[in-house]
Amino acid sequence: MKTRRLGKTGYEVSEIGLGCWQLGGDFGPVSDETASEILNAADAVGVTFWDTADVYGNGQSERRIGAHAKRGDLKVATKLGRSGTLYPDHYSRDGVRASLVASAERLGVASLDLAQLHCVPTDVLRDGAIFGWMNEFQAEGLVKHWGASVETIEEGMICLEQDGCSTLQIIFNLLRQDAAKALLPKAAKQDVGIIVRLPLASGLLSGKYDKTTTFDATDHRNYNADGQAFSVGETFSGIPFERGVELVAELKGLAPERLSMSQFALRWILDHPEVSTIIAGVSKPAQLADNVAASEARELFPALMEQLGEWYESRVKPEIRGGV
Repeated sequence: MKTRRLGKTGYEVSEIGLGCWQLGGDFGPVSDETASEILNAADAVGVTFWDTADVYGNGQSERRIGAHAKRGDLKVATKLGRSGTLYPDHYSRDGVRASLVASAERLGVASLDLAQLHCVPTDVLRDGAIFGWMNEFQAEGLVKHWGASVETIEEGMICLEQDGCSTLQIIFNLLRQDAAKALLPKAAKQDVGIIVRLPLASGLLSGKYDKTTTFDATDHRNYNADGQAFSVGETFSGIPFERGVELVAELKGLAPERLSMSQFALRWILDHPEVSTIIAGVSKPAQLADNVAASEARELFPALMEQLGEWYESRVKPEIRGGV
């Protein structure tokens, strides 16, 4: 597994990370046995960056990670700010600190490797007080580094104005390319590590879905398909499911034969040098090997990268809901 530097944290992390939303059961039920198999498989293939959050399964994802025997080079990032005690308008210094302490307890650590603001409202970011609190918690040792997970380019740019911000987690994939224009260069200039989430657009870019595909009632791809529960941009990158299936069918005609659709999607992201790591969630351990293979694959040809950018602007961007 190839590694990259995670911005000013100085951490060397695997190019392909593990998104642990699934371990909370938010994509459908996941047994303790399956969760352990996924974490063991991640260890085995050298995935050394895991991303979770306090709200994934109401702490279940963090607890499962905390109970796992962790390898020495592993870095675990968690997120805060979407629990009912804080979101949408109850943010306070004491409340944020309590959330961080609870995450540390569930993860079984004294100090969090990386704590990220979890898609907190834009107005809270503009106010700025929450950034000062995170700086305080870093100074006292509760967190080693802090960053933010954002939903839009605007929110990312606000966070990049903060000297203490070490990482930025963004939606960035073949169906959501806008960050490449201004945000990625600015992050690189400021040595802010870029963590990419939803690299497969909630599974659309695996190429395995058709218009008849259905999802479990507890899966956000069912209950949030049109933004009923949270930002629509977090599900299928904001594109209506059936339209997304059609767009991915177009992409299949552009993918190199040597790559699976998911590897093609991941390789496109990795071909942006500003990206530090990709957190790809899996529901089965075998999916990890397919994801990791993208790290070893050859870069895409520049002409293809340009073609994909033009395709996005003309075919995809007009379809996105929830802002970019």
